[in-house]
Amino acid sequence: MAATQAPSSTAPTGLFQRIARLVRHRWAEGALRRSFPPDMVERLAQRVAASERRHTGQIRICVEGGLPLSYLWRGANARERALTLFGKQRVWDTEANNGVLIYLLEADHAIEIVADRGLARHVPAGTWQAMVAQMGEAFRAGRHEEGLTAALAEVSALLVRHFPADAGTAASEPHPNELPDHPTIGRAG
Repeated sequence: MAATQAPSSTAPTGLFQRIARLVRHRWAEGALRRSFPPDMVERLAQRVAASERRHTGQIRICVEGGLPLSYLWRGANARERALTLFGKQRVWDTEANNGVLIYLLEADHAIEIVADRGLARHVPAGTWQAMVAQMGEAFRAGRHEEGLTAALAEVSALLVRHFPADAGTAASEPHPNELPDHPTIGRAG
């Protein structure tokens, strides 16, 4: 009798946790625009564009309030979503394999940085972890733009060091911009 009671006593808790997570993720989607107003998003896009003129890498910023329903029901985490978006947004498909995705999931207060293999082979995991920790501090204090700007500056410095823009290219002929500079705010696809 005790063996049959244990599963039923834990099932409602598991179900309750899933429903609570679903509600938290749906609520975060609605609150996302307050944390990332259009003028901030435009400034971030300008910073990405300015950064990419200094190196051949490509940087994408994606911010989601919550995970899609299919992710929530199977208990997926922010890292899984970031890796999916890394592919869907074609960050992996840059000519020099040096794209970087900065992904924020508001509902879980999660930050993920995914670097393509060209850059990842030059940068130890601890560097990315330190960047995420600094961003987390800024976000906890409500300084979203400051956190993203600092991370963007650090990613840019790494890309300039390992993939600088060709000094021999005329200013009128910059390297191609392979991905959009504008951050994706909300459901990324």
